[in-house]
Amino acid sequence: MTTRPRDDGSVSILVIGFSVVAVMLVIVGIAATSVQLGRTKLYDVADAAALDAANTLDARVYTEGIGTVVPLADRSAREAALAYVSSVPTPQGIVRWSLQGGTGAPDGNVAVVVLRGEIRIPLVTAVLHAAGGRVTVTVTSRARSDVTP
Repeated sequence: MTTRPRDDGSVSILVIGFSVVAVMLVIVGIAATSVQLGRTKLYDVADAAALDAANTLDARVYTEGIGTVVPLADRSAREAALAYVSSVPTPQGIVRWSLQGGTGAPDGNVAVVVLRGEIRIPLVTAVLHAAGGRVTVTVTSRARSDVTP
């Protein structure tokens, strides 16, 4: 009669392994959701800043008039976007944000806002900072003021 090897405790190792995998899946889901929510918050602010910048007028309006699109000055559009972003409190989940190059009205018709923010991810940010990394998201928003006759 042969004796079978004992396999007591094998199920415990399997349960622990599956539990670790399940916890990791939950953490990855939380991280991905946090990044998406942070991106949405950045888009909200960039859209509002672009709309504010699109409402600024270029001095050309007083000499040339308004055509089909309200003419914008690059500098005043950039300043309006900066003023708007500075006036809004940083949303929860965003560590810091700043306007990037390309913000303004490069073509004189469309206000462009490029906003970059660092996202704080629950359960993961401490590990990322320890490894020297961070999660940054850059969004670009455009707005134009059309004139209808």
